Amino acid sequence: MKDKIVTGLANDGHIRIMAISSTQMVQEAKDRHDLWPTASAALGRLMSVSALLGAQLKNEDEVISVRIDGDGELGLMRVDAAKTGAVRGFVMNPHVMLVNDDKHLDVGKAVGKGTLSVSRNYGLKNEFTSSIELVSGEIGDDFAMYFTQSEQLPSVVSVGVLVNKDGNIDAAGALLIQMMPGHTESDINMAEYVVEHLKPISQMIQEKMTPEMIVTSLFNDTDVLAESAVEFKCHCNHDKMRETLKTLTVNDLTELAHEDDGATLECQYCNTHYHFDKKDLMDIIQEKKHVEDSQA
Repeated sequence: MKDKIVTGLANDGHIRIMAISSTQMVQEAKDRHDLWPTASAALGRLMSVSALLGAQLKNEDEVISVRIDGDGELGLMRVDAAKTGAVRGFVMNPHVMLVNDDKHLDVGKAVGKGTLSVSRNYGLKNEFTSSIELVSGEIGDDFAMYFTQSEQLPSVVSVGVLVNKDGNIDAAGALLIQMMPGHTESDINMAEYVVEHLKPISQMIQEKMTPEMIVTSLFNDTDVLAESAVEFKCHCNHDKMRETLKTLTVNDLTELAHEDDGATLECQYCNTHYHFDKKDLMDIIQEKKHVEDSQA
C-alpha cells in the first residue's frame, strides 16, 4: 500500500477527518538515519502528523516546519512538510531504545519535557511560529493540545508506528479528527463516541485499511474531499551545499582545500553526503576573491 493522505468532512461539514498511511516514509527515515526502534517510533509519529499539517497548506511553494525540543535522550527532532507531499526529518540522537514496564517503546520518556513548535513559511521572508509546552512527549497528545490552543480547533490525534523485531517498520500512520467552526454539542458527542471506540491507527494500517477506508468508516456521512501522495523527499543538492561553503571565509576554505580529502558536507535531514575536492574549493575561493575585489 503506497503512502497517502485522505481528507474528508462529516456531520454536515462540522467534523474534519484526515488519515495518513506513512509506513514507507517512516521506513525510509529509519534506513537513512539508522534509527533504533524508539527513535523510529518518535520521528515516525512526528513525520506522520507533520505531513497532515503540510497537506493543509494552500500553495505548493509553502512549507511547514515542526520541531520538538525535548530534554530526553532523543534531543531535537525536526520535520519539514510541503503541500506537495514531500516530507523530510531528523532526530539529533537516532540511537535510542527505551521501553516502559509494559515492554512498549517509551516515546514519552525518550522525548522528555520541552516544547512543540510549528512554523509556517508562506513564501514570505518571515515565518509565523507558534509553540506550546509538551503535554506528554507521546506526540499525539501534544499535537491535540497544539490544535486546541494555537488553532482553536478541538482535536483528537491518533498516531502510531509499529516496529518489528528486526527494527523495520510494520505499520505507521496518523489520524486527525477536528471540530470545524460552527460545530454543535451533538457533533462533539458523536466525535467522542467515535474516539472511544477507535482502534489504534497503526493497527488499522497493519490490518491493510487504506486511509480512505479509515476516513469513511468513522462517520455515516463522510465525504472524501481530497487524497494525495506523501513520501520522504529532501530538496538538498550539490549546488545548495556549494552555496553553504561560500558562506565560509577564504581562510577557512583554504584550510579545507589543503586537507587530503577536501570537504564533505552532510545534509542533516536525509543524511546524504556531498564531497568537494581541492579544485572545487579553490574555485569557490577564486569566486569569493573576485566578488571581494569588485566590491572594493
